[in-house]
Amino acid sequence: MKDLFIKGMTYGWNTTRGAYRTAEAVESMKKLKETGSEWIALSFFTYQETFSSTEIIFDYGFTMTDRDIEFAVRQAKELGLKVCLKPVVNSRDGLWRARIGFPKDADEYWEKWFGSYTNFLLHYAELAEELECEMFCIGCEMIDTESRTDEWYQVIKDVKAVYNGPLIYNANHGKEEGVDWFDRVDLIGTSAYYPVANVPGDSEENMIKNWEKVRDNLKKLHEKFNKPIVFVEIGCRSARGCATMPWDFEHTELPFDEEEQARFYSSVLKVFWDVPWFAGFFFWDWKTKLYPLEKAKEDVDFDIYGKKAESVLKQWYSKDNR
Repeated sequence: MKDLFIKGMTYGWNTTRGAYRTAEAVESMKKLKETGSEWIALSFFTYQETFSSTEIIFDYGFTMTDRDIEFAVRQAKELGLKVCLKPVVNSRDGLWRARIGFPKDADEYWEKWFGSYTNFLLHYAELAEELECEMFCIGCEMIDTESRTDEWYQVIKDVKAVYNGPLIYNANHGKEEGVDWFDRVDLIGTSAYYPVANVPGDSEENMIKNWEKVRDNLKKLHEKFNKPIVFVEIGCRSARGCATMPWDFEHTELPFDEEEQARFYSSVLKVFWDVPWFAGFFFWDWKTKLYPLEKAKEDVDFDIYGKKAESVLKQWYSKDNR
């Protein structure tokens, strides 16, 4: 882990079953490789019915099949990309997965849920081992479960019994201190959607100052656990004001602003690139179906294809070393 540095991108999130195996997806991953990325986080999800359900279901009409995943992993490896396999559970009732959980004393419910979650993870951990994925993510932004330290210890133990590579957990920005079991994983991950702009259209200088504050706080987390830290998710949309709320995906009425997105990218790369305990980025995100290049200036999503942020990322990811 000491020399690990990830130049990565999340690939293929929120796509339909079978999308990884389309001709469009094959071309999209080739374009992703051209950014200088060396890793992908192959992130996909299944559902539980509500935030308080105890069973995680394989949805035969929606969830990516093992064939889909195998195809994407093998294509990535053909392109020379390393893979972090990242299975995620969402709640079908629309609530953010961070709200999945039960009252503190509802031990029977917690036991059932963690049993189902472990079975879900073990399926994909075995697949990650079989496909020789270089990393496995055991959870994403599961805030209301994170206090269940003993249960997470058991999850990690069970996953390590079938997967021999490094494990990472994806906490949420500002909530990393709530995870007491980072000692059992190999890397500390977080969704780094920190609001580093003070106002819409803010300067890169101000963003850098705010990233420096984030860096100083995360250094304490690194020192507590002596683990490298990775931004398993990071990015913001190409829309005015999105660096004030990088997590936002709902305000589609905001005007196009690739400059703010590019400054967000540039500022975080400048602040974290040379930090010795920092182990890299998976920027959010790269779709399996890219818009036509001439439509880039109309897209206000997280995509960077054909936008200034892509040029920024290529400049940094083209460096031989940090």
